[in-house]
Amino acid sequence: MRKQIVLHNQRVEYILHREQARAFVHDRLQVLNQHYRFDYKRVAIRNQRTRWGSCSKKGNLNFNYRIAKLPVHLADYIIVHELCHLEEFNHSHAFWSLVARAIADYRDRRRELRQVSLRL
Repeated sequence: MRKQIVLHNQRVEYILHREQARAFVHDRLQVLNQHYRFDYKRVAIRNQRTRWGSCSKKGNLNFNYRIAKLPVHLADYIIVHELCHLEEFNHSHAFWSLVARAIADYRDRRRELRQVSLRL
């Protein structure tokens, strides 16, 4: 019974905050993509358990709805990270150089983000 209640509460929280997260991500994408001018297809807001974001080979960007609860500097890092995968679909030196164009202190932000639970 307890597991059903927890899952229900997580689903309700996701539904309540999904549109707020969608608006937040779209606003930040508009600002942050000025550095790159990358074309992307769809932006999805998901209730992911293990990822803050992802990028598909088709050019779709996916973000965890909890991104809107993060400090803006960490959310920006996630958004830029996924944007850069549109150009470099790996974590090569070229990828990190792209990230650094918009976020010079990406290493610090990445380290800080590792300390944040996806269960905000």
